[in-house]
Amino acid sequence: MTQLPFFTLNDFDLAGKSILLRIDINSPIDPKTGNILDDSRFRAHQETIDALSKSKVTILAHQSRPGKNDFVSLRAHASHLSNMLKRRVKFLNGVFDDQTLEEIDASEPGDILMLENTRFFSEEVVLAEEKLEVMKKTHIVRNLASRAEYFVNDAFAAAHRSNVTLVGFSEMMPNIAGKLMENEILGIERFFAIKGRNRIGIFGGAKADDSIKIIGKMLKEGKLDKVMTGGLVGHVFLSANGMDLGKKNEEVLRKEVSNYDAVLKEAEILLGGYGDSILMPIDFLGNENGKVKHYKIDDFRRDLPAMDIGVDTIASYASQIKNSDAIMLNGPMGVFELEEFTAGTEEIFSMVAKSSGYKVAGGGHTLAALEKMGINGSDIDHISTGGGALISYLAGEPMPGIESLMVSKKKFGGE
Repeated sequence: MTQLPFFTLNDFDLAGKSILLRIDINSPIDPKTGNILDDSRFRAHQETIDALSKSKVTILAHQSRPGKNDFVSLRAHASHLSNMLKRRVKFLNGVFDDQTLEEIDASEPGDILMLENTRFFSEEVVLAEEKLEVMKKTHIVRNLASRAEYFVNDAFAAAHRSNVTLVGFSEMMPNIAGKLMENEILGIERFFAIKGRNRIGIFGGAKADDSIKIIGKMLKEGKLDKVMTGGLVGHVFLSANGMDLGKKNEEVLRKEVSNYDAVLKEAEILLGGYGDSILMPIDFLGNENGKVKHYKIDDFRRDLPAMDIGVDTIASYASQIKNSDAIMLNGPMGVFELEEFTAGTEEIFSMVAKSSGYKVAGGGHTLAALEKMGINGSDIDHISTGGGALISYLAGEPMPGIESLMVSKKKFGGE
């Protein structure tokens, strides 16, 4: 087995040890009731928490950011996690105050404590991106590091961030990748390692700026052989290819796609260099006063918003999916939330699930569509919890949460 550049839970006997556990349970919240609307990130951490069942565990986590409606306490998160684990998770409404530290000191093996939303505390927000030497002097690190023997980072979804509670403990004690963090990295790296020549990426949804960045990076590095597009991603490439999408569709693109003109230019460059590898929709479903209208690219309805890919596009993509060695699935093909425009997403996602190739899926709307269709881990080899983190990883951008694990291994026993 390949030697990993970071510690994993298999490297230590953590029974009876004091553990700081960083997780990411940042979840959709109903602003009126405070109820947690989706607990998929909670469930993703269960394997790690179960593996620490004989340890003294203190959980660090965040919810949203200052100024947002869902920037709330983690009290409800602790209750939800407790119900899921069927174990007591005691909530403490502080991070480094005397009472919180006394509770940590008094904890016993098997206890789970959850501290307050780390972003309630200025050090976590203001000192993000600061040098490690600055973070090591914070109240958060100085007070909590003396209460723990190991730091376990399981927050892959925040691994592209450089907050104090994600990277600040890397030289204070051994930092260990939790099960989720380890599985995320191995799952994505396995896709990169596929040696076949039929590696495809399926990119849809509204985040066209992020998708086009990933597409460009992966095509240039030879990590994808073909790209199939849908949603606004497909619309950007069609426009970059010289097609007039009409005023309604262009208004949507300019509203939804950050730095649209720059993204359009990047799409033009990619088509110039990799045009044969980028497949675009050839027919569509539009919304005409509440009625579904099918039309082909040669008869494009510029007066209608294009809401989904059509049957010809589905058929065109089908053979690519069937013969693939590996598939990267990121984004729906249309407005799948509306029942009359679900067919494109359902057909493509179902084909992916049935494919014999190695399959990776990620992105918030992708996961929502998969869940709606009942497609799960038995159908997709790796379903990522990361949104921005997955995008950053695929695009080869810095991943401070992972880099800090590597730094810690070098300091505490790595080569």
